[in-house]
Amino acid sequence: MHRLPDRAILRLTGPDTLALLERTVTHKVMDWPEGEARYGALLTPQGKIIANYIAHRTADGALIDVHQDAAEDLLKRLKMFRLRSAVELVRDEALVSAISADGAPDPRSAKLPRRAVAPAAEAAPPIEGWDALTIAAGIPEWGRDYRAAEVFPTDINMDLMNGIDYKKGCFVGQEVASRMKRKGLIRKRTVRLRGQGLTPGAEVRAGALVLGQITSAAAGEALALIRTDRFAQSIAGQQPVTVNEASAEIEGAPWLIAEVKAHLEAKADE
Repeated sequence: MHRLPDRAILRLTGPDTLALLERTVTHKVMDWPEGEARYGALLTPQGKIIANYIAHRTADGALIDVHQDAAEDLLKRLKMFRLRSAVELVRDEALVSAISADGAPDPRSAKLPRRAVAPAAEAAPPIEGWDALTIAAGIPEWGRDYRAAEVFPTDINMDLMNGIDYKKGCFVGQEVASRMKRKGLIRKRTVRLRGQGLTPGAEVRAGALVLGQITSAAAGEALALIRTDRFAQSIAGQQPVTVNEASAEIEGAPWLIAEVKAHLEAKADE
């Protein structure tokens, strides 16, 4: 069992824990069995991500596995939303985020190892190659690919990874998130690329058209936040994708193919 780098654990306990999360965060909270991990986020009122995390249901509340740089802000905001609710919130320094064969499936992708929260004394040193593993699985990470209030949930594909429950009663930023979903054509997505010379910050281009920018890279693969409408335009114009003037390939995931097709159809109807 190896700990994961740059993570912190928030412990929530008390009879009103689920009620607090139900009215504040993006993921489904009710009907949450003990031991199951769920992916979610706390948003700004404008719908951008303050912090996203993996939450583990416990017998008396929940453990939130979050990037260490976002932990104090998330803790402070949840305490603010607590009001008179019977919930205790603390940062538990004795616990760490880890991967474990006995852990819960990572809710973001079956390609990632199982996740657990473990006593710090029992976890081995941080796992190596975590960036390469998550990039290969197409998973953007807070602190590496984006930080607080920089992206909307759909920018990092949270809606494709069960990170948002659009049918729940309410959560902070729900109005904006729901409106973006109802519009139908999402214009920004994180995609996976393959190629040579892929470097964070480099532009992803198709001829003179700038599709977006690489946010992270490892082992000949990268993640990039791109405009899907512009990617559709480049396909229609048969313009090859390049990064640093070298050929690159954007992975044609089924959801991306469907969204590109929708953009092309919308353009044809104009």
